[in-house]
Amino acid sequence: MNLRDLTYLVAVADHGHFGRAAEASFVSQPALSMQIRKLEEFLGVPLFERTNKKVMITEAGREVVARARVILQEVDNIREIADSFRDPYAGKILLGAFPTLAPYLLPKIIPALHHHYPDLALYLVEEKTEILTEKIKAGEIEAALLAVPVEEDQLDYEELFTEKFLLALPERHDLARRKSISLDDIRHESLLLLEEGHCLRMQALEVCTLVGARENTEFRATSLETLRQMVAADVGMTLMPEFAVREQEGVVYRPFAGDAPSRTIGLYFRKSSVRKKLVLEISELIRSLISPES
Repeated sequence: MNLRDLTYLVAVADHGHFGRAAEASFVSQPALSMQIRKLEEFLGVPLFERTNKKVMITEAGREVVARARVILQEVDNIREIADSFRDPYAGKILLGAFPTLAPYLLPKIIPALHHHYPDLALYLVEEKTEILTEKIKAGEIEAALLAVPVEEDQLDYEELFTEKFLLALPERHDLARRKSISLDDIRHESLLLLEEGHCLRMQALEVCTLVGARENTEFRATSLETLRQMVAADVGMTLMPEFAVREQEGVVYRPFAGDAPSRTIGLYFRKSSVRKKLVLEISELIRSLISPES
């Protein structure tokens, strides 16, 4: 059993197909299938059930694949340690952000990151919080911008900034004539929200619960831009993070007076990360870009 065998094993588990796993591993299917057979013979248990149409992982296979992932991650960590000693600010780093933050915040910080770390190849991943969390744990990305809190024992984070919510209203709505809005003003109102899986949806629902507002269940958006267009079409109102505020015909934004609803953003990373020093430096840089006075 060697690292190549474990790589093939994980590839088959991920793709559920020997041909696609072989293609992803840059090896012929017969060669990959033979190595998996040899591994099964070495272990003395079948790892996959093979049929004409699909490949299903066995219970033993699931356990072995889980351990194989840990081993392969540790191998990557060893490579990263070597890279970091050669030059901690070179190579590549993968950072994630969730969809209601990524397109609005990243343009503000990426140029500065490139300027500060010219030899560092920065790759960006935009996904929902649950997916990003798993990618950090699996070592597929180094860190991600997520809304606090994220309950994961394997992860640590640096708090970066707090982003307030504004109320996005159709321009002809009665509340649009006010300079600011109180939470009481949206009591009993119906708010447009994102679909399941977006952390912003949960944050908005918390506000609804707090003030007695409700969700407009006739429509759920897949993005903030869709929400913005629905507000412009006079379908309803919604909460909009301040970084996402954009001019749009038919839409006005009003701040909340007093203790405005908000979300706190942090940079999450593995506690065991060998690049923690770099991640902490990136956190400090982002803080300085968003809140220069801090």
